[in-house]
Amino acid sequence: MTAPSPSTFSLALANETATAQLMADLALLIGPGDVITLSGDLGAGKTAAARGMIRYLAGDDELEVPSPTFTLAQVYDLPGLPLIHADLYRISDPDELEEIGLSPLPEGTVALIEWPDRAAGLLPADRIDISLSHRPALGSNARAAEITGYGTSATLVARLKALREMLATARLAEAQRQRMAGDASIRSYARLVRDGSSFILMNSPKRQQGPAIYGGKSYSAAVHLAEDVRPFVAIANALRDRGLSAPVIHYADLEAGFLVTEDLGNAAVVEGDPPRPIVERYEVATDLLVTLHCQALPETLPLTRQSAYAIPTFDIDAMLVEAGLMLEWYLPDRGVQPAKNLVAVFIMMWRGLLQQPLAAPKTWLLRDYHSPNLIWRDERKGIAKVGLIDFQDAMLGHPAYDLVSLLQDARVDVPEQLELALFARYIRARRMLDQAFDPATFAVHYAIMSAQRNTKLLGTFARLNRRDGKPQYLKHQPRIWTYLNRALAHPALTPVKDWYTANIPPPVGNEPPASNKTPGDSKTPAANKPPPSNKA
Repeated sequence: MTAPSPSTFSLALANETATAQLMADLALLIGPGDVITLSGDLGAGKTAAARGMIRYLAGDDELEVPSPTFTLAQVYDLPGLPLIHADLYRISDPDELEEIGLSPLPEGTVALIEWPDRAAGLLPADRIDISLSHRPALGSNARAAEITGYGTSATLVARLKALREMLATARLAEAQRQRMAGDASIRSYARLVRDGSSFILMNSPKRQQGPAIYGGKSYSAAVHLAEDVRPFVAIANALRDRGLSAPVIHYADLEAGFLVTEDLGNAAVVEGDPPRPIVERYEVATDLLVTLHCQALPETLPLTRQSAYAIPTFDIDAMLVEAGLMLEWYLPDRGVQPAKNLVAVFIMMWRGLLQQPLAAPKTWLLRDYHSPNLIWRDERKGIAKVGLIDFQDAMLGHPAYDLVSLLQDARVDVPEQLELALFARYIRARRMLDQAFDPATFAVHYAIMSAQRNTKLLGTFARLNRRDGKPQYLKHQPRIWTYLNRALAHPALTPVKDWYTANIPPPVGNEPPASNKTPGDSKTPAANKPPPSNKA
């Protein structure tokens, strides 16, 4: 297979701040395993460039980042992205790289390497080289940078060039960059601050398809995850058109996958440590769903003057693939290898159970409508107080799904009594606006959607641990297990509850003492509270 042609571009850097901004932009795009070499004469600014990237990734503009000339290599345990900064100036023989742990380079680690010429052919074929040189004609501190991507890194350098061009068009090239915490997705974010105003820079590269093992599709295609940035733009515009607080899109490069959006702020709908729901804010978030679910909503949205975006449907195949993550990842993580007959029974059981909600009228399903994606806007009124983000994976599906996402928040313990109260609030409001709304049927569907979502989440967090090396997500599994058992307590799910009790072990550390309730003793809103009466 022919290697991709190198991708190269050059730019002038007026001072060390401009160098740091370039390195912050590059840091937004890189991931574990990427190799960046820094070339140039003594004093060309190689260590300054490395320092700019490391400080950005650390979120600390004052972090001490010494030159590793004498230590040869310095390791930084940065948030979610370990990094090694090496200086090969004192290396006289490439064989010395193995002695100091740089050949081969550590897996899953970003490598910043000064004086790469000392490596003499030992560098990986996929890498980025930044060659720095003095430019006294532009100023005493000015530098020129030539950035070249080799192998698979050529695409990354092409995207960096597109990002720099968009920022220049948006007059944000000189804005301060502040790293924002990432999530479990392929996207990354930065806050841009200029003249007292702030914006959000969103990096959303085109999704790379995984193995086609789900009915001939990759996982992302099977469950309808957004393939690029276009769904976010279309859905954001549609939500704002309906008076909801999705971010304004200021600038967009749909091909490269970059957006500059409105900054909705940092105010949350939770408080404390560990975080707990702010009841009044969860109530408004519940009211927002009522408003959205009572509208007739289109299935296709305008995107550009020449194109539109068709919202995918949360179909039976997608639901089954998601639920199947429990067998594929959660059970092996608990030391259980499911037999073929167990898998067959599981799929048959879920296929039958999901027929009811699948037959119900559909609405926009934002998918991850929970605390990390809800931003409180106190200066606004009514449901516009709830800012919405991370909705690019939206689908057409049952309205109970997003209510489950909120009332059984995967990242926050929602007390059962609060879930019941908010569930009743939703039911009352829906009945006031739609006399044909059936609370009892909705309660059954809520329990089914809860069981499906929490089954998926147990598998998702196990996959993040086993496949992606992110064990921190396992801490959420006991909470998800609690929510799952609330759902399984509904009488309509008794056969499912019995099957889970016989075949699915609880998460580590969640085995109940003999004196406590057994799994399934908790009550769902549907099982613990009768539907509201017809009285106002």
